[in-house]
Amino acid sequence: MAPTILIIEDEAQTRRVFLSSLSFEGFGALEASCGSEGVKLAQTHHPDLVVCDIMMPDMDGYQVLSTLRQSPDTASLPFIFLTAKATMPELRVGMNLGADDYLTKPCTVGVFLDAIATRLHRHADLHPPPAISDAPPSIFPDCPQLNLVFQFIEAHYQQPIQLRDIANVAGYSPAYLTSLVNHQTGRSVKQWIIERRMTQARKLLSKTDKSIKNIAINAGYADTGYFIRQFRQIHGVSPQVWRQDGSN
Repeated sequence: MAPTILIIEDEAQTRRVFLSSLSFEGFGALEASCGSEGVKLAQTHHPDLVVCDIMMPDMDGYQVLSTLRQSPDTASLPFIFLTAKATMPELRVGMNLGADDYLTKPCTVGVFLDAIATRLHRHADLHPPPAISDAPPSIFPDCPQLNLVFQFIEAHYQQPIQLRDIANVAGYSPAYLTSLVNHQTGRSVKQWIIERRMTQARKLLSKTDKSIKNIAINAGYADTGYFIRQFRQIHGVSPQVWRQDGSN
């Protein structure tokens, strides 16, 4: 089935151009003329990627992204911002919220389609089939105060995660969140992120023949060497030796 792309854009002409190019390339397409409508469509139809303008009258792009990132069902949707101007402060705001890319308007259809293809490919690489990537139910403790924290880690562990991102989603300050997680679980936020990544790494080592580099990427490590060092520190052996010895 072809991927479905949601376009959230209040300029009708820009929206029509994008929708027409998506249709021509064989994509499924959804459209929204405002942020609130876009959020509803994303929550109802779960598209494969969202392209969203920043400056909109009722609900700007930052609010759209923040809302989608707070729900487990839409937290990991690839998200591309459209903007008529891309200043460094704007880039920082968007990336801190979890945006995957920026497109500056006006942009050519070619650039638009290339950005979508790149994001979809990247998302597929980082999200293997559920039969491999699902975490065991017991990986996170049952703690109502921390449900949003663990949901965020589950949705984003394959990507860079900052403490402030989790704190924003959970509605706590970073300092309070750090204290709360330590008190409730006896572990730090960072340790839970590492544990989720290592669970994924062990599963891939035992159930696939993927390369160590590929496993590192799928487990959330851009640096393969760092992944190997951290795996050895936790398990006492390298990923290669762990796999060979049948430690699973």
